[in-house]
Amino acid sequence: MRMVAITATLIFVLDQVTKYWVVHGLGLDAKGVIEVWPPFLEFRMAWNYGINFGLFSGQADLTRWVLIAVALGIVLFVLVWLRRDPPGRPGLLAAGVLIGGALGNVVDRLVYGAVADFLNMSCCGINNPYAFNVADIAIFAGAAGLVLFPGTPASGKRKKRA
Repeated sequence: MRMVAITATLIFVLDQVTKYWVVHGLGLDAKGVIEVWPPFLEFRMAWNYGINFGLFSGQADLTRWVLIAVALGIVLFVLVWLRRDPPGRPGLLAAGVLIGGALGNVVDRLVYGAVADFLNMSCCGINNPYAFNVADIAIFAGAAGLVLFPGTPASGKRKKRA
């Protein structure tokens, strides 16, 4: 579990530092858009009151607390799952990545009332209207990692039959 905690902490800190730097340090909240590498990458301020792509953002205050509870529930579920059926090293890293990302977005909802999304990527004549953040990447990558690397005992030992 130490690996999970360290990984989650690193992802959480990376997420929060990038959000603070871009939103407050670069003043994205006031500017709205900062072109970084047009047209491939720009920082575009988007306060997300819902889930991915702004879904379920209608009842902002209720949604905020429901999504905080859901995120914390998922973190707790993953921790219990890891204790009961620990995966190998890749699965533990994936769990830490997912947990760090989920907690990063929880802190945003507690501090700002919404998640601070700022990364926008477009390519090849396709204008992407959506923004995301480091926590969103981590949640997706962690969930994919848990699907790809489930339940392989970390020790490599098999249970003895009685």
